[in-house]
Amino acid sequence: MLRAFAHPRPPMTDTLAAVLLGVIEGITEFLPISSTGHLLIAERWLGARSELFNVAIQAGAILAVVLIYRERLLQLARSVLTRDGGSVHGQPARDYAWKLAVAFLVTAVLGLVVKKLGFQLPETVTPVAWALVIGGVWMVLAEWGAARRAQALGERATITWTVALLVGIAQVVAGVFPGTSRSAATIFVALLAGTTARVAATEFAFLVGIPTMFAATAYELLSLYKDGKLGGEDWSALAIAFVVAAVTAFVAVKWLLRYIQTHRFTAFALYRIALGGALLLLVPAGS
Repeated sequence: MLRAFAHPRPPMTDTLAAVLLGVIEGITEFLPISSTGHLLIAERWLGARSELFNVAIQAGAILAVVLIYRERLLQLARSVLTRDGGSVHGQPARDYAWKLAVAFLVTAVLGLVVKKLGFQLPETVTPVAWALVIGGVWMVLAEWGAARRAQALGERATITWTVALLVGIAQVVAGVFPGTSRSAATIFVALLAGTTARVAATEFAFLVGIPTMFAATAYELLSLYKDGKLGGEDWSALAIAFVVAAVTAFVAVKWLLRYIQTHRFTAFALYRIALGGALLLLVPAGS
């Protein structure tokens, strides 16, 4: 997936490169700044990694979020099995669980359609840089729109069926355009669609990302197995990167959940615009 973006690997040990890529994945997977975009950029200098390596570090990041939300996940599972799971942000846990399921199913169905159609942008610097810039500008505008929406509706933590459907669609859009950021797309869609409570919108976006990313990881592993690409891997480097991604993602998500309680997402938007602009200026088009 990332081979076309890579330059010859500079002199750097595989272990150090694995650690750096694990850190990048862990920090960027759930922050609204695009993990795919950052990994594509990083692999330009650190050297391209195998498909299996990229799947492994993503799995590490998912594991971190599962650990953070383990109590909520147990509550939702209990609500489905026993119909007695209490409430989540003021709505029955069972309803919340079904809305998560619907968002995931929308993503799964549309994602398979996109796969069948073979629609995919080239993973080179220019489209990623533009996605970072456009996504950053959109975040600034969406932040303003979300604030206006919150003033009109008040603090609303409820996840509606409309929010669930739109979050499912947003995940597909983010998957098609490298550099968009799945977390940014889903969080802001939820905020604009009526879940004006920032923490509640972020939690739903992260929770629906768990089955989505697990399914994507399983799909990639199955594809690699069928293509015979699971052999010849540097398993020690892969294991190190997995652990580093998990630990880093755990810290990053914990920090973000505290940060958004008192701050907006504007700093992330400005970072995206600055990074994308620098790439457009400094890196040759088509690289």
